[in-house]
Amino acid sequence: MRSVVLFRHGKSDWDADYSVDHERPLAKRGIKAAKRMGKYLAELDEIPDIVITSTAVRAKTTVELAMKAGAWSSELRLDRSIYGSATGTLLDILHNSNNNFGVICLAGHEPTFSSFISNCTNSGWIRFPTASMARVDFDVSAWKEIRLGQGNLTWIKRPKELN
Repeated sequence: MRSVVLFRHGKSDWDADYSVDHERPLAKRGIKAAKRMGKYLAELDEIPDIVITSTAVRAKTTVELAMKAGAWSSELRLDRSIYGSATGTLLDILHNSNNNFGVICLAGHEPTFSSFISNCTNSGWIRFPTASMARVDFDVSAWKEIRLGQGNLTWIKRPKELN
């Protein structure tokens, strides 16, 4: 079994001073939600083996805050290709992942993550607001065996659903 935890970046600060979208930072609400979600995943005892995040400031910061708040010991890798990507890019990242990793967390953006969930699980469109997490399981023994339509959406959690 291989599991992917999708983690959308926290709410960003559109009023901040940044020159390009890639550099947009988190808003205070996004910081709070990132920490909450990091603790949530730790409480589930589902800390990923590796976190692969978009290099966008808001995604990278979300992951760093979550990892610290939840005391994750996960390996962290930056991957610029996640920024502005499509489902196929995420599949490529997973297909090329080390089979020593049973659970991989991908941190990034919409609409890519909703599309990935929908295409991998043959479900309808899923509402995936900022700082949301979802886990998709694949009944395969190697990452290269993951295919669209063969995943199972095990859970989805939005920050507003947590106390």
